[in-house]
Amino acid sequence: MNIKRILKISLWACFGLFLASCLMLGVAYWSVSASLPKVDTLSDYRPPIVTTIYADDETVISEFSQERRILVPISRIPRQLVQAFVAAEDSKFYQHRGIDLFSIVRAALKNLMAGGIRQGGSTITQQVAKSLLLTPEKKFSRKFKEAILARRMERSLSKDDILFLYLNQIYLGHGAYGVQAAAENYFDKNVGDLSLAESAMLAGLPQAPSRYSPFHNYEKAKTRQIYVLNRMVEDGYITRQQADKAVSENVVIHPRNERQIPGAAYFTEQVRRYLEERYGTEVLNTGGLKVYTTMNVAMQQAAQLAVRSNLVQHDIRRGYRGPLKTFDSDRQAEFLSKQEAIYKQPPEPGTLVEGVVIGSRDHRAIVRIGRFTGIIPLNQGGLAHKLRVVDRGQKVKFVGERATTLPIGSVVQVKIKQSSDTEMTLSLYQEPAAQGALIALAPHTGEVKALVGGYDFNRSQFNRAIQARRLPGSAFKPLIYAAALDKGYTPATIMLDTPVIYRQKGEDGTETEWKPKNYAEKFTGVTTLRQALAQSYNVVTIKMLQDIGVGYAINYAKKLGIESPLNRDLTLALGSSAVSPMELASAYCVFANGGVLLRPVYITKVVDRHGRILESRDPADFPGGPDPDQTLINQFPRRVISPETAYLITNLMESVVQDGTGYRAKALQRPVACKTGTTNDQKDAWFVGYGPRLLAVSWVGYDQERSLGPLETGSKAAAPAWVEFMRQALENQPVEHFPVPDGIEFRPIDPATGLLVPEDASTMTVEAFAPGTAPTRYALEAQQPQAIDFFQMDMEE
Repeated sequence: MNIKRILKISLWACFGLFLASCLMLGVAYWSVSASLPKVDTLSDYRPPIVTTIYADDETVISEFSQERRILVPISRIPRQLVQAFVAAEDSKFYQHRGIDLFSIVRAALKNLMAGGIRQGGSTITQQVAKSLLLTPEKKFSRKFKEAILARRMERSLSKDDILFLYLNQIYLGHGAYGVQAAAENYFDKNVGDLSLAESAMLAGLPQAPSRYSPFHNYEKAKTRQIYVLNRMVEDGYITRQQADKAVSENVVIHPRNERQIPGAAYFTEQVRRYLEERYGTEVLNTGGLKVYTTMNVAMQQAAQLAVRSNLVQHDIRRGYRGPLKTFDSDRQAEFLSKQEAIYKQPPEPGTLVEGVVIGSRDHRAIVRIGRFTGIIPLNQGGLAHKLRVVDRGQKVKFVGERATTLPIGSVVQVKIKQSSDTEMTLSLYQEPAAQGALIALAPHTGEVKALVGGYDFNRSQFNRAIQARRLPGSAFKPLIYAAALDKGYTPATIMLDTPVIYRQKGEDGTETEWKPKNYAEKFTGVTTLRQALAQSYNVVTIKMLQDIGVGYAINYAKKLGIESPLNRDLTLALGSSAVSPMELASAYCVFANGGVLLRPVYITKVVDRHGRILESRDPADFPGGPDPDQTLINQFPRRVISPETAYLITNLMESVVQDGTGYRAKALQRPVACKTGTTNDQKDAWFVGYGPRLLAVSWVGYDQERSLGPLETGSKAAAPAWVEFMRQALENQPVEHFPVPDGIEFRPIDPATGLLVPEDASTMTVEAFAPGTAPTRYALEAQQPQAIDFFQMDMEE
């Protein structure tokens, strides 16, 4: 066979092979093409984006997301950042039409040599197609589909459109999707503020976000950054001088602060639950909602700090509960040896660590933490006050619940106060066993400004401010007093605080006796309503409730916003029916709001990812009325008691502060109306009060109900948190007085009789009355009342 014939056969074979390849590609194209997703869907790009929660000043307080992505238009992305990604990932991006044949051939050869797919050779367009339209499986068929889609995308989308999709979709490590989230993650900046050096470092991440993470592998991230800068120089995007300057720049990594305001977890969890119930989990985590709330950041942090500090102080009063465990010599040595591997340097001040008591000297316990030694003073107050270190093997001694001894070998939790290689100063620490809650409301709007549901959300997500039902004790009394005022009582009504016995028969016919007592276990005799509330007399409240009727008082309480079931007996006067702190706050808000009931609100506006308002409190946001998928947040304010009754209760509770059990609130040096609450055996302690523009409820108790301890009343156990919170919340607010309704009358009164006296009388007090309820007779005209057993003395007969 001659050469000419061989050449001819070869040419025909090549031509046939070419035709066969074309035919195969054509068949493959048509078989695959019809099943591919439509490129048109990319014009409605709706990736999962972050739902952001804002405080009342639009500070970001929390985020909810499946993928932390913040969409940013291509016009806001710096050109140098775009060029850095193009240079690093697809240098011919602006020249090709979706696929780069040279890169594909090069990658194919390497993959054949490797026996599988090891290198992609994908263009940016192909990466977008794979990310948004295909699965990430590593198969040749997927690469073929990717190429077809890339060609289609280049025909229907501009280069900037493709870059917009790519730079917002790409994963860049540590939970960040897209360049805006990554800029915040690594540099705590908006993407528009990135330098060339920072842009190049971001552009080096797509190949392997974990391997090139500047958090964990700064040197590798720097090497990759230099590679990107060199590529930018080769492609003509920057000069060598710019690249050198960027390489020499000290890129500071700022780990992104979690966008969760410290101390706000209970509030944001309440908002999350509402959003999830209203819009569903999918929308909450991927829908990119913007949720504007009523929370005031400063107040929220002050509330959390006040609750925690108050619980710590209560825990100190209860005493140290004893060591975590005790070691013999061998286990102690093993424990300390393990700590030495952990603590190469002394722990930083403020750190909580475990240590072992190894001895004592000069009223100080000596504690070892690894190879470091610290001391705990035993005679300077706090948990360690009056503790004694005793020999190893002795049992811990207790007085009640308070430990009085620490055997050598005791493992204790300590807080580092001063740290050094020689000797650290420590304080004994234990997490408080009791829990607390605090709610702050703006009474005229119903806005929840702060919400604390416990000592630590990470320890317990149970929100005691809303979910707990506890006995309010005497904190319920103002509701009974308000009901009595609307039944004809006045602040000057004379009552007898005297012993009384109630007898009743049980279902089995057995007769029982109830002898209610005051907290101080003594009786005052003749007293006015004002004095009775100020001193929280139990018997007076019970007599008053019997007079006005239990059914009437229950209906009155429900009118004020109490929804929990209430006992239909006289114990209602003493707060024997469990309510939530939020319920009690809502009821007191009626008094603070001049008699108008408002539902508490947490959210003022919800906006979707496109800026469309889904719900709002402002009617102006829906000028033509809300559409079917929009909601006007209406609190439906209702007048439930008169302004005069609301003011009189407020005025009575001012006396609780000035002359009674709420005396701690005088520290604020501004008008406030308050009431304490303490239940039997001090199981619950309350302090509720308000000024003209802010109301707060403080509660303290154990989750598993037990006594808070002797004398742990509402004034001692709950009031300090309330006072500290209000002090900080109102620090820069002007001093205001409660507004007085026009109909209120003030008259000089004799507190012994409740009747009028001349204004210059030595025993005179000025009393407030609703219109037409002030006495008309003078005390001099009346006979001094006798101490007989009656509930209410009517001096006007």
